[in-house]
Amino acid sequence: MKQKNSLFLYAFIAALGGLLFGFDTAVVNGALQFFRAYLQLQPDSFMEGWVVSSALLGCVIGAGFIGPFGDKYGRRNMLRVMALLILISAIGTGLATHVDNFVFMRIIGGIGVGGASVLSPMYISEIAPARMRGRLTITFQLAIVIGILLAFFSDYLLINTGKNNWRWMFIAEGVPAAIFFFSLFFVARSPRWLVKNGKTAQARAVVEGVDPMTDADQTIREIKASLDEEVISHMKYLFRKPYLRLVLIGILIGMFNQFTGINVVMYYSSKIFLAAGFTTESSVLQTVIIGATNLLFTLLAMTVIDKIGRKKMLLTGALLMTLFLALFAWFFLADLQGLILLVMLVFFVAAFAFSQGAVVWVILSEMFPNNIRARASSIGSLSLWVFCFLTTLFFPVVVGFFAGENGTGNGVGYIFGFYAVMTLASFFFFRKYLFETKGKTLEELEKDALA
Repeated sequence: MKQKNSLFLYAFIAALGGLLFGFDTAVVNGALQFFRAYLQLQPDSFMEGWVVSSALLGCVIGAGFIGPFGDKYGRRNMLRVMALLILISAIGTGLATHVDNFVFMRIIGGIGVGGASVLSPMYISEIAPARMRGRLTITFQLAIVIGILLAFFSDYLLINTGKNNWRWMFIAEGVPAAIFFFSLFFVARSPRWLVKNGKTAQARAVVEGVDPMTDADQTIREIKASLDEEVISHMKYLFRKPYLRLVLIGILIGMFNQFTGINVVMYYSSKIFLAAGFTTESSVLQTVIIGATNLLFTLLAMTVIDKIGRKKMLLTGALLMTLFLALFAWFFLADLQGLILLVMLVFFVAAFAFSQGAVVWVILSEMFPNNIRARASSIGSLSLWVFCFLTTLFFPVVVGFFAGENGTGNGVGYIFGFYAVMTLASFFFFRKYLFETKGKTLEELEKDALA
């Protein structure tokens, strides 16, 4: 029981990186309409998009550069650095007095979030036994949606705290960031990182500690056999056979994930609901409903991911998301307002949470061989954050473009129509290029991936 508790404790603490990811992603949603006036931002402008998406530029930087540092200094130590960056950002953003200070602090936090988005699920996948890896790695996504819900709910509770309410919304993130930082002093290092760095005895102790049912010596031998120092030491091998194909698949997974439009919903749902005819306060409340739906269906996915498998969940979700995105776009373009749009968006979020939301971080953390896992996972996450940054940056610009001189238009409808088409395309991509990963060790998956 002690060993099992250690495994769950390590996974829980690492998953707190996901909670900060979710909180940082969503906190700007409810705060936007309040700090917009203070920072003198014009609605539906490029500057509004830049201020909202600036954290995502940091995520691009963090995800893009964290791989080599995670290999050199370890997943655990670099997660501590990421936690500190998010803590500094939370306080600094809340105290910002100018748009430049605000953007700088959001970028700092984004670096922490981007780095954690690579390292947290990777760490969990590297300590988890094969039979539990899906459920444990999905705790990262569960933590993301809890963080989103916490941000939505805290934004709602802080609405009536005065003209500086938006400051408290951002500062609130400092609490989970501090908890994450100090908790990381109670987790073990990744056994695969330890083997890679010649610390075999420590690795064996970790494997035995988290899973006494596993043959630790056999696990260590398999990890050693999968390592190639030449490949580990040089980035060039990522872009050569047999690894190039896997890296390209990882990049496209990140792209298709963002072309569902999920983070436009998470960043701008209050703005979307305002355009759909809801009041300011009710539009913020709708975001809480979105967050609760996200949490409920992530929990459902967590119970079945190691039974149904990753690929089936992705394919089912792609078809359902296409349907609800298309209906949302159609209703919006037909000028139908109110409850029907909320229902379509809730159904879309439910389908996303059960499929891509639950699976994408699991896939990116387990599909790559030991030799390239940190760097290739970093590239896949980098792709996700680049497309997240671009879609979030240009969403208000596109909405403003279609608004015209009278301030009305159907830009939101056209955007969601585009997402429906791209999500349908993802169905065919997943069906052809992804292989099932459930129930196999990371070393067994390596043989399938390179076959």
